[in-house]
Amino acid sequence: MRTTLSLVALCAALAASGCSGTGGSNSTGHPTTGPAASAEPNLLRQYEALAAAGGKVIRLDPAESIVRIYAFRAGPAAKVGHNHVLSAPRFVGFYYSPPPGTGSGRFDLEFRLDELVIDEPGYRATLGTAFATKLSPEAVEGTRDHMLGEDNLQADRYPFVRVKSIEILGESPKFMATVEISMHGQRKQLLVPLTVEGLPDRITVSGAFAIRQSDFGAKPYSVLGGLMAVLDEVFIEFTLKGK
Repeated sequence: MRTTLSLVALCAALAASGCSGTGGSNSTGHPTTGPAASAEPNLLRQYEALAAAGGKVIRLDPAESIVRIYAFRAGPAAKVGHNHVLSAPRFVGFYYSPPPGTGSGRFDLEFRLDELVIDEPGYRATLGTAFATKLSPEAVEGTRDHMLGEDNLQADRYPFVRVKSIEILGESPKFMATVEISMHGQRKQLLVPLTVEGLPDRITVSGAFAIRQSDFGAKPYSVLGGLMAVLDEVFIEFTLKGK
C-alpha cells in the first residue's frame, strides 16, 4: 500500500512538474507580460552618447546570435525527469569600441525571462541522448510555469536579466571580461573568457559560463523532498553577432 501511494504521488508530481515525462507547451514563447520597458536607463541612448563622443558602436543582432541556457535534472528520481534548454531569441545588446588609446571597450545585453523559448524541439534534437526526449506542449508549459513562476525565478516580479561588462582584459581574439549579472533583484560579478573576432567593422563574440540560481535568490525546482529536482547550477553559452 505504501509503495502504491508513493508511486501515485510521484506520478502526480510528474504530471504537474516542468520535468514531467510527456508534457510540454508551445515553444514559441508567451506574449510579454509585466513591465514593458527596462527599469534601467535606455541602452540605446547610452550607446548613442558613446558614439557621439567617438569610437564605434555595434548593435548585436538577435537574428544572427545564439543564447542558450541549459538546466539539468537532479535528485534520486532524475532519470524520470528531463534536461531543459532555453533560448533568448529577443534581446537588446550593444558593444562599444573606443578610439585607439582611450580605454577598453564595453558591452551590455538584456533580455526578458518571459520571452525565453523553452525546449524548442528542433534544437533539442541536435543535443544527443541527454535531450532526446520529445516533450508535449503540456510538459513545456509545465516547465515554463515552474521555472518562471512565483516559486522560482518570479518573472512577473523580476522580468529582466542584464549582463554588463565591468572590465575587459586581453588581446584579440582572446579576452577576459569581468561582467555584472543582474537577475532576480540581485547583482553578481564573475569572470568570463571570450573569443572576439571581426573588429572593428563587425563583431562575433562567443563564450560560456555557469551560475547558481540560489546565488541570485532563486529557488531551484524541487518536488517530494528533492526526489526529483532541477540542478542549482545552470550552464549558459552564447555566440553574439552584430555590425
